[in-house]
Amino acid sequence: MRIAVIGQSLFGAEVFRLLRKDGHEVVGVFTVPDINGKADPLAQAAVTEGVPVYKYKRWQLKKVAVPEVLEEYRSLKVDLNVLPFCSQFIPDQVINMPKHKTIIYHPSLLPRHRGASAINWTLMCGDKSAGFSVFWADDGLDTGPVLLQRKTFVEPNETVDSLYNRFLFPEGVKAMGEAVQLIADGKAPSITQPEEGATYDPLLKKDKVEINWGQSAQEIHNFIRGNDKVPGAWTTINGERITFFGSRVWERLPPRGLEVPITGASKPAIVHRTGMVLYGADGKMVNVSQVQFASGKMIPASKFGKDDSSTQELTLTAEEETMANTLRTVWKGILNIDVDETTDFFKAGAGSMDVVRLVEEVREKCNDIRLQTEDVYMNTTFDDFFKCVVRRGRGIEDKEPFTFDAVKLRKNNMDLTLPHQVFIDNAFMDASNGDTYNTINPTDESVICKVSKATVEDVNRAVEAAKEAFEEGEWGRMNARDRGVLMFRLADLMEQHAEELATIESMDSGAVYTLALKTHVGMSIQTFRYFAGWCDKIQGLTIPINNARPSKNLTYTKREPIGVCGIVVPWNYPLMMLAWKMAACLAAGNTVVLKPAQVTPLTALKFAELSVEAGFPPGVINIIPGSGSVVGQAFSEHPNIRKLGFTGSTPIGKTIMESCAKANLKKVSLELGGKSPLIIFSDCDLEKAVRMGMSSVYFNKGENCIAAGRLFVEESIHDEFLERVLVEISKMKIGDPLDRSTDHGPQNHRAHMEKLVEFCDIGVKEGATLVTGGKQVDMPGLFFQPTVFTDVEDHMMIAIEESFGPVMIISKFQDGDVEGVLRRANNTEFGLASGVFTKNIDKALHVADTLQAGTVFINTYNKTDVAAPFGGFKQSGFGKDLGQEALLEYLKTKSVTVEYN
Repeated sequence: MRIAVIGQSLFGAEVFRLLRKDGHEVVGVFTVPDINGKADPLAQAAVTEGVPVYKYKRWQLKKVAVPEVLEEYRSLKVDLNVLPFCSQFIPDQVINMPKHKTIIYHPSLLPRHRGASAINWTLMCGDKSAGFSVFWADDGLDTGPVLLQRKTFVEPNETVDSLYNRFLFPEGVKAMGEAVQLIADGKAPSITQPEEGATYDPLLKKDKVEINWGQSAQEIHNFIRGNDKVPGAWTTINGERITFFGSRVWERLPPRGLEVPITGASKPAIVHRTGMVLYGADGKMVNVSQVQFASGKMIPASKFGKDDSSTQELTLTAEEETMANTLRTVWKGILNIDVDETTDFFKAGAGSMDVVRLVEEVREKCNDIRLQTEDVYMNTTFDDFFKCVVRRGRGIEDKEPFTFDAVKLRKNNMDLTLPHQVFIDNAFMDASNGDTYNTINPTDESVICKVSKATVEDVNRAVEAAKEAFEEGEWGRMNARDRGVLMFRLADLMEQHAEELATIESMDSGAVYTLALKTHVGMSIQTFRYFAGWCDKIQGLTIPINNARPSKNLTYTKREPIGVCGIVVPWNYPLMMLAWKMAACLAAGNTVVLKPAQVTPLTALKFAELSVEAGFPPGVINIIPGSGSVVGQAFSEHPNIRKLGFTGSTPIGKTIMESCAKANLKKVSLELGGKSPLIIFSDCDLEKAVRMGMSSVYFNKGENCIAAGRLFVEESIHDEFLERVLVEISKMKIGDPLDRSTDHGPQNHRAHMEKLVEFCDIGVKEGATLVTGGKQVDMPGLFFQPTVFTDVEDHMMIAIEESFGPVMIISKFQDGDVEGVLRRANNTEFGLASGVFTKNIDKALHVADTLQAGTVFINTYNKTDVAAPFGGFKQSGFGKDLGQEALLEYLKTKSVTVEYN
């Protein structure tokens, strides 16, 4: 069967190659004349394979075939015409001359959308299905009998390009090959097109595609995407024709940004961080990502109406002047025309493959300057493109600079920059209602700054951003190892800003600066580095199961991220608690919405600033300061938060768990209250036991979740132990936490200070002996005296409840009564941590086996490490922070079973 291929474009070239590969004889290729000296891809493919090529400007004149064209075609004695994509009108004599006549590819499900703009109209009409037809040509316009059709779905945000590249092109090429084979085998059907449902849709031209703002948002979206990229739907803004591209239905809350009035629109457009939102007549929204001016210049829609660095004049170096000539040569080589400053790359005939070539040639010939394809589309004239290359060569991006309102302070001999607003989608912003509150420095109870007090709307915005980042954004598509690179980079930035972070932590929480530097900040850095290393090591298993004979089965498991995770952290270690939970969460591939404690939000907000600098994509990390009753409750109840990690009190933990169960049964991990027992036997190293016993209570001024809430001291060493403790207390320096010699800083906030006073008053009333302390220090600020109680009986409130402050509770136990003291130590609803001091290894391990706590320290205390799992039993909660086990809190396991022969 002798075949003539009549058409053009890369599609035509691929069909030609497939027919040749399938063994068909192509006797001639008919295509369009060269454009600016550049042959069509179909012609290039034919020349490469030695097939004759004929390039006609037209086949007919006034509906009469051009005689010499007709004669040249007749001489080939063709059996079948194959028209893959043909923009020319072919005369009936040519259509009907071959033995098998002519088949044509058309990108719609005929009889719907007859005409040259079929793909555009498929989208503009909001069709749920799209496809193509291969049909037998007749004397009508796309009206001949159908040979075969293929159908696909239409994505909600499908564009002409995506639909064509995803389905119409690859499947269309295959279908043309299949159609020709059916004809060769004598099996090709001929199905008459019905007239029911038939449409003829006119060719789209620029003057016909002005947007009608009286339509719904969905209809406007369909219209814009149906005209993207050609000819481009437009409207008039400030007297200028503006064309929109990259439309998506906007189902999130209305963004905040610059309002732009559009004549005829129900509401002004809103220019925001990721584009421009347009309103339909129904009040719903569409977002466009790019706009084009009448001049042809295209910019990100997010820059509309703003200062644009790409328009600023550049003073060129001699090397850059030379680069201009190099680029002009590159353009001329691609376009085959003389190039001046006004030459438009695409209007001169360039296509998508030329964009790839241009990007690669710039990298090769211009000192490895790397462009994105978007840079070409955004800078279509030579002058704009050249300036873009210069900016990239200088390391200048066209992205908007990351700016925010910041509080500037001079403290601890350094200049501090404090973000103080809600952080959503990589932007700091006021709370939706503008509310703020004061965050207080506990050293003198002065106001550090005002902080935005988030609302439920702010939570909803943050969750929307996190959900989009997880499901559609760069983060969700990122390789695990690349996630690790970002986390390592963030850890490096935290280390570079360690002194600033420690100063902010000290001011906001009252932590002694040296402790903040080593532990609050230092361990945060270690935690991010530890989990960064885990990113590409999260693996599943292969599991042998019973085979379905005679077939076989393979079952394997996958560890997958959960999605949007809510994290609520306490005020005692604001940054470290953030790191303990967030690092594992991010390493697992989730996105995060985090609520810092209302009284200590500043290091979390500074951390947010550093996350942008590290390159985390928008929406991955969101920080929402505010009250627990509003923000925390909204986390618990939000249907799109799939996991909630909480550190705080047991009563609040119970409330959170109840709310999570009622909302969407979200996964929960809780690190709650403690009353950690520390047992000190007489055969211990007493000097070490005193030193570590002091640390177990007074570390971080007692605001420590694993603080030893009750010390059981063997009777024979009780008095000496107490005496030594009192000596050490007398040496403790209480004062300004920024003073490097200070041992004991202020309590976190006034309400907590008052609870400590009340706690000690109850201890005295119950009959315990207050040996020292028990009240606020007589000086400005929230300083509480290091306190010691003895003679504490098991039934007393101070023996049962957690003080969460610098209060040492000492109880005696009889010499040798190991089992008795273990019963007393376990007689609590808490089980977070515990400790034992003894030189007897048998006794130590027996105690460790028997104590009902998630962590047991032997001859040490407070020795946590990023690699060791941390979490409690009983009403101290469940779930783990740190170590490999922490990853499991933020992963879900999927089992996959395959059957094969």
